[in-house]
Amino acid sequence: MPFPKSNPSLDRALADKGYNDPTPVQAAVLQPEAVDRDLLVSAQTGSGKTVAYGLAMASTLLGDAERFEAPREPLALIIAPTRELALQVNRELIWLYGPAGARVASCVGGMDVRREQRALADGCHIVVGTPGRLRDHLERGRLDTSKMRVVVLDEADEMLDLGFREDLEFILDATPEERRTLLFSATLPKNIVALARRYQRDAHRIDTLVENEPHGDIDYRALRIAPNEVEHAVVNVLRFYESRGAMVFCHTREAVRHLHASLIERGFAAVAISGELTQNERSNALQSLRDGRARVCVATDVAARGIDLPDLGLVIHFDLPNDHETLLHRSGRTGRAGRKGTCVMLVPYTRRRKAERLIDMARVDVTWAGAPTADEIRLRDRERLMQDPIFAEEATDEDMGMARALLAERSAEEIANALVKFHRARLPAPEEIVDAGTDREPRQRKDKRERTEERTRGFKDRGASEGGFERSSEDMVWFRMSVGRRNNADPRWLLPIICRLGHVTKKEIGSIKIFDRETKFEIVKSQAAKFASAVRKTNDEDMRIEPADAGPGKPGYGKGEPGKPRDAKPWGGPKGNGPKSSGPKSHGPKERSAHSARKGPPADKGPQDFKGPKDFKGPKDFKKSKDKKRSSDKRP
Repeated sequence: MPFPKSNPSLDRALADKGYNDPTPVQAAVLQPEAVDRDLLVSAQTGSGKTVAYGLAMASTLLGDAERFEAPREPLALIIAPTRELALQVNRELIWLYGPAGARVASCVGGMDVRREQRALADGCHIVVGTPGRLRDHLERGRLDTSKMRVVVLDEADEMLDLGFREDLEFILDATPEERRTLLFSATLPKNIVALARRYQRDAHRIDTLVENEPHGDIDYRALRIAPNEVEHAVVNVLRFYESRGAMVFCHTREAVRHLHASLIERGFAAVAISGELTQNERSNALQSLRDGRARVCVATDVAARGIDLPDLGLVIHFDLPNDHETLLHRSGRTGRAGRKGTCVMLVPYTRRRKAERLIDMARVDVTWAGAPTADEIRLRDRERLMQDPIFAEEATDEDMGMARALLAERSAEEIANALVKFHRARLPAPEEIVDAGTDREPRQRKDKRERTEERTRGFKDRGASEGGFERSSEDMVWFRMSVGRRNNADPRWLLPIICRLGHVTKKEIGSIKIFDRETKFEIVKSQAAKFASAVRKTNDEDMRIEPADAGPGKPGYGKGEPGKPRDAKPWGGPKGNGPKSSGPKSHGPKERSAHSARKGPPADKGPQDFKGPKDFKGPKDFKKSKDKKRSSDKRP
């Protein structure tokens, strides 16, 4: 349906911008029952709320007039939670109220306060700002609110979440009581409703969505990845979709710095946004995305609200959000104003349950899959090259002359090969990553007796022997780890490390044999290649994992035996779980006395056999010895 008539000047501005059909929230604020009343509005992100309250203010600010009078004291105040959103609102209102002769001033933290002071002193009709800076101008007497007719709180729930309640109350208390108060928010929790009751009079309620309803224009995907391949997955997702604009969300500033530097190094045109950057740096980053100089923006949640980037077709959650509302707000940066978008959640298998909980609470339909592989990306590159618009463009005489000259000197195959190389040279190389597992059904909770029976039945089916589970030697592959009894090796902390570094589960680990200087363990043959590939990427000098040359039952490397490998460096294990490292005397294991040193090295006692992960039932099975002997010297 066409836009309802509001004001001739605003109607011209909308027509010039190509606004033909209003969004639901824009149509709702122009209905007769909403005119000149306080409004409490909840609408999904990306639904055109800025234009909506711009239209809603017009009847109060202009009445029947088409133009404003000379600017003096401000008539309207818009409060936004972040600098980026305030500056975006400022730009929207400039074009919307431009034909009416409005002067719009911005007051946001991080910008030149003297320039803002001059703009307020020269007079303006509308002021847009953030709570902290607006309160500062009020306290210093630079902002006159005596003539205020309308106050708008944009993204009110976010302002309360960020701790701006006191500033908001100070600002609202400083404005005339007869003002209109328009409160716009993506969600309406109890604290927002309480704020509305206090500062609004007979507010008209507009709700254009079910609370926390997901975007219908966003395709949600959850990708299974290994914990140490999250960065590689970001690279492959960016390469697979090749969106003109993409935003990657991280939890911390440090993560933003690291990922931004990594993407730049790989050849992506990337910018960063976080709270540690100045406002000019953040504004330049967003402008780079808008004009196409940058294609990727790495940001903290400071950019999760209100920012509108027309060509943003992809959102990636590098770190999973803390709650489902943040998930929806982050994802809402794409799929705006009727455009389609894609939201990708990177889910390490250690965070699968959290991801499923977020998805259930957000009520979004998600497709689970593995991360795009290098081969899939190369195939997609080939399809994009074949469909490149350059082949459909009309050739000029100059282009045809150059083409004929090339054909005279080179064969068609050589020219095509050069085109492929030129196309590939400007694309970052995809990463080789491993699918972290297959899809599984949600876990069904079972009672205690069923779980006990399953564990007992599974153990009996496998059977236990001195060498581990009853599997033939052809079904298992041996690996060695460069930590042993001398490093206080213990299956309680070895098992989680093997699983984490090798991307396997306990079910895929067989026997574990601990020697003096090394530990040998079995991996199911079907997972051995994947395990070896994963540990190669994570090996370091303190602890190496590699295929074992010797089979089980070989004698351990006793002290003083010739031709044996050098002792592994003492390794502390994971923090809080492993043994103490042999560092300074105050922290390391107790040194042997001079009397015990004269007795010579202890004889190697041979390997200790552990029959598989099901034999280890927790710390209760490993009682501490009063004489402080190593726990690995005792058999389980």
